[in-house]
Amino acid sequence: MIANRLRPLVLLPALALLLQAQNAPPSPADIYGPLFGAVQEAQVFSDGKTFADAVPREDPQAIMAAYAREKPIGKEALAAFVRRYFSVRGDTQTKPPLRERIRQLWPILGRAPFTPVAGSSALGLDHGYVVPGDRFQEIYYWDSYFTMLGLKADGQAPLIEAMLADFVDLVERYGHVPNGTRTYYLSRSQPPFLPLMMDLSDNRDPVLAKRRLAALVREHDYWMAGANCLDASGACAHVVRMPDGSLLNRYWDARESPRDESWREDRETAAKAAPRAAGVVQRDLRAAAESGWDFSSRWLADPMRLETIHTTDIVPVDLNSLLWMAETRIAARATAAGDAATARRFTEMAARRKAAIDRYLWVAAERRYADWDRVAKRPTPAKTAASLFPLFAGLASADQARAVAATTRATLIGEGGLRTTGLRTGQQWDAPNGWAPLQWIAVEGLERYGEQALAKDIARRWVATVARTYAETGKLLEKYDVEERKPGGGGEYPTQDGFGWTNGVTAAMLERWPDLGSNSR
Repeated sequence: MIANRLRPLVLLPALALLLQAQNAPPSPADIYGPLFGAVQEAQVFSDGKTFADAVPREDPQAIMAAYAREKPIGKEALAAFVRRYFSVRGDTQTKPPLRERIRQLWPILGRAPFTPVAGSSALGLDHGYVVPGDRFQEIYYWDSYFTMLGLKADGQAPLIEAMLADFVDLVERYGHVPNGTRTYYLSRSQPPFLPLMMDLSDNRDPVLAKRRLAALVREHDYWMAGANCLDASGACAHVVRMPDGSLLNRYWDARESPRDESWREDRETAAKAAPRAAGVVQRDLRAAAESGWDFSSRWLADPMRLETIHTTDIVPVDLNSLLWMAETRIAARATAAGDAATARRFTEMAARRKAAIDRYLWVAAERRYADWDRVAKRPTPAKTAASLFPLFAGLASADQARAVAATTRATLIGEGGLRTTGLRTGQQWDAPNGWAPLQWIAVEGLERYGEQALAKDIARRWVATVARTYAETGKLLEKYDVEERKPGGGGEYPTQDGFGWTNGVTAAMLERWPDLGSNSR
């Protein structure tokens, strides 16, 4: 039966007459008969149109002679044969090298200044910028730092300056950089990377430096505003009073309604959390969105149930590491500007923050940094890639860094890069997913403390995952499964293509270590 089905196709007299009358060439099924049937029956390609559209690399008669001679049987053998003798849509042969593709994507992801249409949710920007891609067609705060790493590697200094101008404008307009440039993002920010973005600038104009310093101070004021309203609860807005009276920060959102962009989902999650008040749950969902880790077992009382989210109870190590970096950079910029009072104030704040981080967020017995549960008054059990932020910031001691490196090596390294956490929950910021920003944080932090071999190993695994998926799909994705080296999953929406921070981190890694990727230039 199968043998009959795979015999060379013989044109019926009526078909032959029709083709002759239309002066039409034969179709692939006519030309390749048994080969065409075997490929389609074996489902070598999930879409039958793929092989029908393939372009032969040799004369069809030569291909059919090779098919008769080699007799490939089975899906893998047929796939290898087809790719040897045909150019197939989506194959690596039809794509530019990975590194070149990233360069090609900058103008595709770039956007011009614009004024929003009245009634739309967009926030206007006066300078050019880069979007992450796909469903994310506005500028996002922490994404942009990692995107800018790639812009720096690719000599896109004017675009870096334009984006910095946009961010400074946003701080001057709203008092902070919002999560993204939409009205519904204004009630929260994201991890504060603006000071590090400014480190990427080559502009040394003193007038601009003064304006940028003022923006950094104002953004820091936004994060610390809750210090003025602390009460017996021990927390207000983004500020938390620790047991010894020191101040650290948490993620928070000024609203307690469902997120505009996930209205139905947030209402459903809050309904499952009853009798907890819906507003409390919805604010915790919003606060997790501010963290960028939306969502993760890191924020959940029960790792398998999103409705147990309690983000605002948690003092996160990544946020406090970034704010320590902000304070040290503000102090340095103030010193350069001759503002000794501001330099002294922020130097003292940084020292107090470091002492509180060491006291509450360092878990020596477990060789890791942790988040702190302010209600339970203890470190959370979640072992996550956020533990590497103090190394990235440079606030860890040499002993602490060695301990974190050992824990990372033992618990967070996957075949294809750094795991986000060790738990599989279905949330996108959990295993088996890996994310570009966390790869960079780990690599930079480990290198800072002399762990070059581990740093390069993480980079090698990550670049290999990105390159493999690009070869198979032609896409650079938002997240990846670092266990199986394939597109990542989970979350509220499908995995996105584009993708700003993946492009940026991958470009920066390949710029540092060109030997990481074959055919990547």
